[in-house]
Amino acid sequence: MVNYINVAPIYEIWKEQILPADWQVVEGQPSQLNMLLAEDRIDMGFVSSYAYAARPEHYQILADLSISATGPVGSVFLFSQAEPETLDDKLIRLTGQSDTSVRLVKIILEEFYRVKPRYEIGEVCGEGVRLDGVSAVLAIGDDALRLRSGGPYPVQLDLGEVWHERTGLPFVFSVCAVREAFLTEQPENARAIRKMLVECRQQGAVRMAEICDRVARRIPMDCETCSAYLMGIQHDLSPVKCQALERFFQYLIDRGEAPPSALPLKIFQ
Repeated sequence: MVNYINVAPIYEIWKEQILPADWQVVEGQPSQLNMLLAEDRIDMGFVSSYAYAARPEHYQILADLSISATGPVGSVFLFSQAEPETLDDKLIRLTGQSDTSVRLVKIILEEFYRVKPRYEIGEVCGEGVRLDGVSAVLAIGDDALRLRSGGPYPVQLDLGEVWHERTGLPFVFSVCAVREAFLTEQPENARAIRKMLVECRQQGAVRMAEICDRVARRIPMDCETCSAYLMGIQHDLSPVKCQALERFFQYLIDRGEAPPSALPLKIFQ
């Protein structure tokens, strides 16, 4: 389970349930969960969409679950000292916390804005972080929420909003991927877990005010701001979101960053 508040409408409800003892949850940043899934150390998880695209022969996508947005996502930003059109050959520091957002910002800058910056991976937020010579940073999750309210960047580019403006589609940042081997061994268990996650998602939507009150202090932010943010995050995987995944994966395939077998999508009901 991703340890950002953007999954709280599912996870806060999940934590209240009485679950089988062998349903053990590991928390982590998206890139950490990507690695654990790739190493067969977890059976399924909310991982970067890119993690599925990079190794499609190993996974399927659980139906009806995602971390996505139609328009502004509010927590995936390019924070810049200058407009994106001027970032050619400028140094951009990319968070190491999400493989999907790293690929998305490169698509946006290189394909949409037609600039070719230089990139490095590193810390983008926090005490002691040095950004000498860095023109922009890619931040996600709770780091992005903190930089939005207190960062020194005049240009704040919401990547979900830019993608939607250019493609007319939502963007799916994370899918719940499950190992093919686990599906072969325990298909009914996988269905039961998916069903519980979907039920938690449905309950979380109804109890949003309560959840905001519970998690806002982690950033910290006020409840009204937290509510506005979480209301913009979506956790379903509708047909148009599958179409959006296909568009993103086609960009990755065309850029040599994913194999052609990433399409068509494999969805586990």
